[in-house]
Amino acid sequence: MTPPYAHIACCIDDSPAAERVLEHARGLWSPAEGRLSIVHVGPRPLLVHEVGGRTVPRPEDLSAAERAWLRRRAAAVPGAEAVFLEGLPGPAACAWAQEAGVDLLVTAAHHGLLDRLLLGSFAQHLVNHASCPVLVVRL
Repeated sequence: MTPPYAHIACCIDDSPAAERVLEHARGLWSPAEGRLSIVHVGPRPLLVHEVGGRTVPRPEDLSAAERAWLRRRAAAVPGAEAVFLEGLPGPAACAWAQEAGVDLLVTAAHHGLLDRLLLGSFAQHLVNHASCPVLVVRL
């Protein structure tokens, strides 16, 4: 039998909500039959240089610490892969999810009213624009 979600993407940040979201995603994931991507969206790199004909972020860029944090976080979940995206969080996550063939996005709804009014809601953007189902974990 095919698992209902062959590719689950768990969108996290460094908030306490991330643990609960990851717990839900892991509960739906079958490591033997599917993929779990732990996704974090950071700012676009400010400092870049050319390496072998490719433009890559410089190690001293602001997102370097976030990349390292995400790698450590994903390493703590055997079989999971770290996916670091750059840009506006909602659109970047939706575009990547469609391109990567994600079957389910898992995220948290944990920011207050002021954050949603000023910045918009990441979870709301996923619900309205993702090409796959979205599980929003309320805290």
